[in-house]
Amino acid sequence: MKEIVTFFFGLGFVFNASLFIPQALRIIKNKSAKDVALITFLGFNFIQLNGILYGYYQNDRILLYGNLISLLSCGFVTFLAIIYRNK
Repeated sequence: MKEIVTFFFGLGFVFNASLFIPQALRIIKNKSAKDVALITFLGFNFIQLNGILYGYYQNDRILLYGNLISLLSCGFVTFLAIIYRNK
């Protein structure tokens, strides 16, 4: 049972990371970040960075790598939002 819970916990991070992809695609397609709340994505990045650090210090690889992939996908949206902020 522990392995099943661990599997779904890790899968949740993959699902979380994938939720940022449509936002990134919309920004790229429209070449605009007009309706993107940059402060929200900065907040998500901060939370995920904390999760990475916590996973590192707790020696929890699923937490560390799960937050890392979420940070990469959310960070990409944040990066795009900054680039296309005034366009």
